[in-house]
Amino acid sequence: MAKRFIQFAALNGLLAVMLGAFGAHALRGELTADLMHAYESAVQYHFWHALALLFIGLLIIQNSDNRYLIASGIFFALGLVLFSGSLYFLAISDIRYIVGMPIGLITPVGGLMFIFAWLLLLIASLKL
Repeated sequence: MAKRFIQFAALNGLLAVMLGAFGAHALRGELTADLMHAYESAVQYHFWHALALLFIGLLIIQNSDNRYLIASGIFFALGLVLFSGSLYFLAISDIRYIVGMPIGLITPVGGLMFIFAWLLLLIASLKL
C-alpha cells in the first residue's frame, strides 16, 4: 500500500504543478475572478495534499500494520480527486450538474475527506 500511495502522490504532485502552470499561463484572463480563485484553490489544495499523501506512504513503510495510516491515505486520495477535481471541473467547464446533482456539492465532500484524513493521521500518530 505504501508504494501505491507514493505513486499516487507523485502523480498528483506532477499534475498539481502542470495544472498550476496551465492556470497561470493559459487561463489567465480567460476566467472570471471567482473561477480563477476556485482554480487556484484547487491547485493549492492539490499540491499540499499530494505532499501529505507522500508523507503517509513513507510512514507506512515503517508502520505497515497501522490501519489508521492506511485509512488516512485512502481519505487523502479521495479528497484529492473530489475536492480539487470538482474545483478544476467547475472552473474550466460550463457543466454545473451531473445526473441532476450540482457539481458544487462534490467539493465539500472532498473537503470532508481531507478532514477525515487529517483526523485519521492524528489517531495513527497515537499508535506509532
